[in-house]
Amino acid sequence: MGNNFAHRKFRAASQDRFARQPVKGRGALVGVIADRAALRTARRLRQPPDFFELRLDALRDCLPEIGEALPRLRAPLILTARHPAEGGRGGLSSAARSRLLRRFLANASWIDLELRSAQDFASLLAEARQRKIGVVISSHHLRGTPSPEALQNQLASAIAVGADIFKIGTRTDTSAQLHRLLAFFSENFPTFPIAAMGLGARAAESRRRLLCLGSVLNYAHLGQANAPGQLSLAQLRRARGAYII
Repeated sequence: MGNNFAHRKFRAASQDRFARQPVKGRGALVGVIADRAALRTARRLRQPPDFFELRLDALRDCLPEIGEALPRLRAPLILTARHPAEGGRGGLSSAARSRLLRRFLANASWIDLELRSAQDFASLLAEARQRKIGVVISSHHLRGTPSPEALQNQLASAIAVGADIFKIGTRTDTSAQLHRLLAFFSENFPTFPIAAMGLGARAAESRRRLLCLGSVLNYAHLGQANAPGQLSLAQLRRARGAYII
């Protein structure tokens, strides 16, 4: 009970902060737990990140271990069970992903659902709102960066289904792709909380620049990258420290 109470207090403060214009250089850091090694590391961290993300699609074979670890994860949790078309592991059906999310929903401060999944998970979204759990609506483009018009449409759709944060990840192998993602973020983040990141050749650059610009969630690995160009928690901490005024 004490752990959940702490999460609720943190969640309320976080939602208030995300509702305002992000502070330059102070985006939240998210440590991604996507395997047993990362789970062990997360339990031992003396300086945890602002959040841990539990990638339940990748952790489906060690669910009892997650339950045992929860009291020692000293940061609020973001739950996600990623759609197979957006990098999810195991080819899980919507029903299987929903069961994973519901299993740990009482421990969540936020859940992350793909925009494409919002309709299938309408009842889960309603339950999250009832529990006052924040909702991240995400979209991951593994092969390119959509046009500005397409990105704007996705943001509008995310808002329409009740997003508290819109998370966008796109392929940034070229300068043009990176510029398109940065331009979309810069145009929209003053009016709605956005977490943005690049994948691929220009990913590390994109993540540092977006952290500087005010991306509200910035994802780090805890030992092994989970996406092309993902930075470590130490690297993101150094980047954030360099931009804090």
